[in-house]
Amino acid sequence: MNDAHDGSTHTPDASSEKTSSTVSQEGQAAPARRGASRTGVSRRALIGGAGAVVGAAALAGGGYAAGKATEASSLRRQYDFLGDHQSGIVTPAQDRMHFAAFDVTTDDRDELIALLRSWTEAAATLMTGSELGTGIAGGSEYAPPDDTGDATGLPASGLTITFGFGPTLFEKDGVDRFGLADRRPSQLEELPHFSGDTLEERLTGGDLCVQACADDPQVAMHAIRNLSRLAFGVASVKWAQLGFGRTSSTTRDQSTPRNLMGFKDGTRNLRAEDTDNVRTWLWSQADDGQEWMAGGTFMVARKLRILAEIWDRASLSEQEATVGRAKGSGAPLSGGNEFTEPDFTRPGADGDPLIPTDSHVALAHPDANGGAMMLRRGYNYTDGADDLGRLDAGLFFLAFVRDPETQYIPMQNAISSGDAMTVEYVRAVGSAIFAVPPGVPVGSTLGGDDGAFIGQGLFA
Repeated sequence: MNDAHDGSTHTPDASSEKTSSTVSQEGQAAPARRGASRTGVSRRALIGGAGAVVGAAALAGGGYAAGKATEASSLRRQYDFLGDHQSGIVTPAQDRMHFAAFDVTTDDRDELIALLRSWTEAAATLMTGSELGTGIAGGSEYAPPDDTGDATGLPASGLTITFGFGPTLFEKDGVDRFGLADRRPSQLEELPHFSGDTLEERLTGGDLCVQACADDPQVAMHAIRNLSRLAFGVASVKWAQLGFGRTSSTTRDQSTPRNLMGFKDGTRNLRAEDTDNVRTWLWSQADDGQEWMAGGTFMVARKLRILAEIWDRASLSEQEATVGRAKGSGAPLSGGNEFTEPDFTRPGADGDPLIPTDSHVALAHPDANGGAMMLRRGYNYTDGADDLGRLDAGLFFLAFVRDPETQYIPMQNAISSGDAMTVEYVRAVGSAIFAVPPGVPVGSTLGGDDGAFIGQGLFA
């Protein structure tokens, strides 16, 4: 959970912006969308001043250019839905997440496309901090409001919405429901059952997924709630997860967070600024097999429950040996500081390596996996307590990779069978994989029967 990988894209220069502008998916100031519906009352306008000009330090790199952004400035952040890549991937990781996997309940291809068009327009509107349609008070008194209203009065809060397609959207039980089977990427295979998995069927798979991230949990929940309403009769939620407290940094301006085991997490994560690594390890290319996926990526979702009561009784030395890092500083046990490269050969007084060979760091580090990297974007979660009164909490692991077969599965096989942390203290209870298509190009017209939509290339 702690050390899987390091990486890259572009960090923009600091620049101030006006209310009419948004921040691009990589954190850049970008012109307001053209052609997209902006109906509804702006939540930003309603709170009086929340949409005012924000200083350069709060906006550069998504709000972390000159140290950690204040709470107010992080809530005022706004990202553009349109772009070459979907938002919510290399975007600076927000503090809250609501993830939902959907089963498509229709067999009608046109209804599926209509849903994706509707979701695309809605996502673009929600990310501006606006209500959907006529909002909570502008429609007929005899019909439900167009928006649920639970985020009315709240700013955009850095909301990003990311969509994905599961393997079963292409073919399910041998049936090609939507004529997409021959367009399924070869990289989109169901994840294997890894050693130690205790998966619950209700927490696995899905035809579609939506990841909503924001710095306000109510804004993220509002997005999923309204997208679920729009899906009525076409798709329904199969499973969902709320997350809090990011467990990795996606830009170098962000500090390293701690997970629920108390350790700094994601020190060696792929980061947005390392453009060469991002190009190599994150974004799909046209010659990877399916041209429609160029500019997209693949998402691995794993719900990992921590056996907290057992972990909390382990000694500090046992915990550090299990992870391979010092609990306080985050430095590798071979010495240095948090960002010092681990020395897996350096011996201790007893002649054994200072970093145990079965530690999480030793098995998850890129050096142990052919140099392969991934962009991790996970969150802590808690679902209260189970029926025995034990804490039901852990890590909702999310990772984005160009090729799961070479970047994720070999590493997971290694840590599932030999990693002391995974074997002794963590249990996987949920698992899924999704193809995340490229973004909707800037300048696209959204809405109506001819509007651009997410995944449009798949249906061309």
